[in-house]
Amino acid sequence: MKIPSCAVTGHRPTRFKFKYKEDTAGCKRLKKRLHDQFALLYQKGVHCFLVGGALGVDMWAAEILLRMKEQPEYEEVELITVLPFEGYDAKWDERSRSRMQFIRRHSQVVIVDSVQGSESYLKRNRYMVDHADYLVAVFDNEHSIRSGTQMTVNYARKRKLSIILIHPDSGKVTEEHG
Repeated sequence: MKIPSCAVTGHRPTRFKFKYKEDTAGCKRLKKRLHDQFALLYQKGVHCFLVGGALGVDMWAAEILLRMKEQPEYEEVELITVLPFEGYDAKWDERSRSRMQFIRRHSQVVIVDSVQGSESYLKRNRYMVDHADYLVAVFDNEHSIRSGTQMTVNYARKRKLSIILIHPDSGKVTEEHG
C-alpha cells in the first residue's frame, strides 16, 4: 500500500510583507499554520512530505517538519527535498546555504535535472505534484502574479490533488478537494 504524501509550495520571502524577517508576527503565524496543517495531515496518515528547497516557504516547511520528526508523536515523518539542479543555491547568502545544507543532511534528496535552467524549476515542481496526494500551498490565489507557486497549484488542480491553501498575508486556510 502506498503511503499518502504531501508536496509543499509557496512564495519566496520577497513576496511577503515581512520579507526575510522571520521574527515578525506575520511570519510566525504563517509557520504556525504550516505546522498545524502538517499535524492534521499526519493524523490522516500522511507521513511523507516533499519540499522544493527554495528560500522562504520551502525552507520553513522543511525546518518545521524536521522539528516535528524529533517529537515521538511525529517520528514517522519522512522529508524529501526535491532540488532543480546541483548548485541552484550558489548565489545565496552563507546563512541560507548553511540552513539548506542542514536540511539536505537530514532528508532524502532528489535532484531532478543535471542542467541549470528555468525548465529545471518546472520539472522540480511537477515531480513534487506527481509524487503527492496533497498539496499545501502558501498562495493567495492572485492570478495576476505569475509565479512558480501559481503554476504548481494549477498543475495540482489539473492532477486532482486535495489542496490546502494558506493565504500569505492573512494566514486564512482554505481547502480544495480534488
